[in-house]
Parts: sequence; structure tokens; C-alpha cells
Amino acid sequence: MEEKMSNAHTDVIDDIEIKFDLPKKYKVLIHNDDFTPMEFVEALLIEIFAKTPDQAVQLTLDVHHNGKGLAGIYYYEIADQKVQESMTVARAHGYPLKLDLEQA
Repeated sequence: MEEKMSNAHTDVIDDIEIKFDLPKKYKVLIHNDDFTPMEFVEALLIEIFAKTPDQAVQLTLDVHHNGKGLAGIYYYEIADQKVQESMTVARAHGYPLKLDLEQA
């Protein structure tokens, strides 16, 4: 039995350039207010944003003195989740803490 060889011709294209955008990252900003205790903000930064106690204290002081502070930079879904979780916890404790996102 004789095998037939395929006459198919395959071209290799070397000059294709595939472009794609990396997902955008977002800054999570915490805003100062006159009602949310600094200790609460520190605990939130430790629990939700995985800051060390020293980092949480410094960031809380930055928020207090500058009106807002950078809690972290994340991909959108993670940033949004951290904002929602933080505000839910703050509201559950009766605090009006405000966080928002800004494209990095």
C-alpha cells in the first residue's frame, strides 16, 4: 500500500505583531473626615489592605494631615472590592469614611 504525501503548503508568517494593553491599575484613596477615628482607619488598613501596623499609622497620619492618602494600587476589580469592603465595614460601625478610585 502506497502512502500519499500531502502537497499542502504551509507559510510561516514572521512579521505579525500582536498588540494588547495590560489591564489598567487604580489607586485606592482614603479621604479624611471629622468622624472616623484614626484607630479605626489603622485597623482597616491592616485588615483589608495588608499594611503593617507602622505603615497603617503613617498612612493614617498622611490622610489626617493631607486630606487623603494612598491605600494601595491594584487592578480595577481588586481596587473596587477593597473600596466596597472598606466602606461596608465603616458604615457597619457608623462611620462616614470615604474611599475612591483614581486611575494610576
